Amino acid sequence: MSCQNLFFNLKKLATLRLSKISGHTTELLEIQSDKPTFHVLFIPGNPGVVSYYKDFLESLYELLGGSASKWERGKLFSLQEQIDHKVDFIKQELQNNELPVVLVGHSIGSYISLEVLRRSLEKVSYVIGLYPFLMLNPLSKQQSNIENLAESSILSALLSFGIACLGLLPQCALKLILSKSIGSSMSDTAIDATCSHLLQYHTIRNVLYMALTEFRKLSETPDWAFMRENQEKVAFLFGVDDHWGPLQMFEEISKQVPGIALSIEREGHTHSFSCTEAGSVWVAQHVASLIEKQLSS
Repeated sequence: MSCQNLFFNLKKLATLRLSKISGHTTELLEIQSDKPTFHVLFIPGNPGVVSYYKDFLESLYELLGGSASKWERGKLFSLQEQIDHKVDFIKQELQNNELPVVLVGHSIGSYISLEVLRRSLEKVSYVIGLYPFLMLNPLSKQQSNIENLAESSILSALLSFGIACLGLLPQCALKLILSKSIGSSMSDTAIDATCSHLLQYHTIRNVLYMALTEFRKLSETPDWAFMRENQEKVAFLFGVDDHWGPLQMFEEISKQVPGIALSIEREGHTHSFSCTEAGSVWVAQHVASLIEKQLSS
């Protein structure tokens, strides 16, 4: 069979469905394998818009040969409510399933994944954190500015209202504006997700509220003892120029948990890797290699 035919046969598109988790209607982006040997639960970063990760998840599914079923979660609460929600999802959707669960988290999703591991040690077999946001970066002016904005209910409301007004423009106009400005390198999938989901009042308010609870919690020192106890079940991928997961954090983890699997992406992708096709594919290849190595050991 040719490589082209193999790719065609494995190609399977992610689909959206709604599910009631802990009393909340939750949007799931999923790819169901016909004969799964494990499950991958992907936990996004803030703002948690599921559609941004469509290219990444479809690439990961193909690279794993269709042996994994994947879910991506996108409901925004406070940080603690996010963690509780993921634990409830595993209990509701996967608890009666004997297949192992692999958690893949992006940004703050990496921190959430570690907390879910803490509460589901018997069910979760592996955690991969992508461009992880695990602790506040005192050198980041951007984080400081976002925190000041999030702490002001008036400024948060004004910004949310302004972005929502922009979202009232026709889709064709929004796509043109994005493609000619910040979207010059964005994939069509990312542009569509921005137009359809991000430019809404409630989305931006949730983004800022979630950020506020993140900053409060991540001002604490990470639980290094827990990471050392579970270092064989955890891997992190850092970026070269990422203020959310700076290389200082990479070095600190190396010192505190010397046996943990750490990597640095040096291909020129960014924290928002899922907004480009090249970034989605490269990170999917990296994640697939980690999963295959872990499950074969």
